[in-house]
Amino acid sequence: MVTDNALGEFLKARRGRVPASRADLPAPGRRRVPGLRREELARLAGISEPYLTRLEQGVDRHPSAQVLTALARALELDADASAHLFALAAPDPAGPSRTEVTADVHQLLDAWVGTPAYVRDRRFDVLAANKWARALAPMYEAGRNLAREMFLGSEARRLFPDWPEIATQTAAALRAEADPRDPATARLVAELGSDDDFRALWARHEVRPSRDELKRFVHPVVGELALRRQALTVGGAEQQVIIAYQAVPGSPSAAALDRLL
Repeated sequence: MVTDNALGEFLKARRGRVPASRADLPAPGRRRVPGLRREELARLAGISEPYLTRLEQGVDRHPSAQVLTALARALELDADASAHLFALAAPDPAGPSRTEVTADVHQLLDAWVGTPAYVRDRRFDVLAANKWARALAPMYEAGRNLAREMFLGSEARRLFPDWPEIATQTAAALRAEADPRDPATARLVAELGSDDDFRALWARHEVRPSRDELKRFVHPVVGELALRRQALTVGGAEQQVIIAYQAVPGSPSAAALDRLL
């Protein structure tokens, strides 16, 4: 699961997800591989098959923007997956994540009365959390890793009634936001690989950053909550994200939040 050829692995995985019929290519006889053959993708992208082979094998790791755009179009990548493709082809991996949370951000978290909120980095390490977030779930305590808690811990599968969907989103967001060339990320992915669910999801190479959406919880004390998640970057820094949960005013979920503390 851990590889130093992230670009090549991504290209091969996504090539296998494009049916030949979708690309207006004939599919005579029995195909040995799912999705597009290498020569088919090369033809659709307007590049040579030997060059695509070098990309998939990691011999050439930094194709031009023109080639990347052509590959993204041929692979039918959406905006998130295309951005991920370009990031994998960048000459240098992103620098280490910021681990310091400023005093202003700590003050902001604490000022959100009744709103569980925490700060995480791009590897999903929790860097800071207010008391409402910690009361909502211990996995939101500073020092925890949300991906590790989601797949290797027992709490998350009880906390989220929609765990399969949340787990899928977590794997896709981790791939979108963390740089697989970062050694710490590689170690995390290797550790998560001991879980069958994570291995299957990671192999799909889905890319989807965290977004604002509704998430359901089953808290052991206050019961069910339906909370709207908001994801905000800290001062425009991609390395840190604030996640805040809000309930509809006057709703049962809002009353449950009031009983958390």
